[in-house]
Amino acid sequence: MHHHIKERVMTQEKGMTYAGTGVDYDAMDPFKRLAQASGRATAVNLRRFGFNEIEWSRGESVYLFETPDCYLAHVEEGLGTKNWVAEAMYKLTGKTYYDQMAQDTVAMIVNDMITLGALPVSVAMHLAVGDSDWFKDEQRSTDLAIGWQKACDKAGCVWGGGETPTLKGLPDPLLAGSALGIIKPKDRIIDPANIRHGDAIILVASSGIHANGLTLAREISEKLPKKYLTELSDGRTYGETLLDPTPIYVPLIEACLNGGVDIHYTINVTGHGWRKLMRAVKPFKYVVEVLPPQLPIFDFIQEHGPLDDREAYGNLNMGAGFALFVPETHVAKTLEVIAKCGFDALEAGHIEESSQKQVIIEPKGLVYDGSELGVR
Repeated sequence: MHHHIKERVMTQEKGMTYAGTGVDYDAMDPFKRLAQASGRATAVNLRRFGFNEIEWSRGESVYLFETPDCYLAHVEEGLGTKNWVAEAMYKLTGKTYYDQMAQDTVAMIVNDMITLGALPVSVAMHLAVGDSDWFKDEQRSTDLAIGWQKACDKAGCVWGGGETPTLKGLPDPLLAGSALGIIKPKDRIIDPANIRHGDAIILVASSGIHANGLTLAREISEKLPKKYLTELSDGRTYGETLLDPTPIYVPLIEACLNGGVDIHYTINVTGHGWRKLMRAVKPFKYVVEVLPPQLPIFDFIQEHGPLDDREAYGNLNMGAGFALFVPETHVAKTLEVIAKCGFDALEAGHIEESSQKQVIIEPKGLVYDGSELGVR
């Protein structure tokens, strides 16, 4: 854990921190970097097939390797514990929510896939259960299967198969999956080396919490008198709002690429929150001047955590599910294409050359330094 973060966690006596819930990215990220180094040592095996890895894609949201006529892409992702909220709400309401959980899981996978311009070709499901009796609930199983099919259709890919292990002792099921993708022709690749001083930051709206921060959200529910049935400011319950499915942003990126938008880089805003904006290797300042509308779910989480702005924007999407960096001359076209795809988006800020990485969220007076994002 970085020293300055540790100090903040120790001194913040009343407010909740994400690390305090047991999900400590500072603890996990060193293993991720070790795994990347070990994986890099295996890249030589690609040469057997006449392929080469795109070395800079290691540490990105999607791994790329080059074939003679295209790039192929590979992603592995999981839903985390969001469907544990669905299990609890099923008992409370009689609605399974597993069609939505299916979309969430597929979205987690394919929204990572598109960050470098790859479109998903096939997706596989991994569903681990603690007891095989789980499958005897026909409604829940049907909702999951039909939801997964519909999500693959939204992403324009095939559902190729999966795995359903029974892991005795698992308290609730765990949903995850993987995908193969393609970039063809090769000039559609999105390369972070293209980020430039003066680029605009376009933020695409999220639908809610998506699938990151659910450990913290579940802990908050335990403090509420009505638990998941507590009402938000808009009259909806906390539980049903948490379960709003993550949008599948594939059509948006595909339309931008087809429409000639010069995308310099994109970010799937998941774990690490808005710190993710500085994911690219080169040092830049990412200056956010305009915030997306504050959704009721984030007001609620901040109030009942409590969660200060620094913790919230550093770990949750806070209304921005996806980000694109484009030249200022392409902003109008980008926003037009995004709107045609049915998504809300806004020009939120700009990128500046810098000697160090920083995310600056001006309306909240927040600054995150490069040392606070250790995903490589």
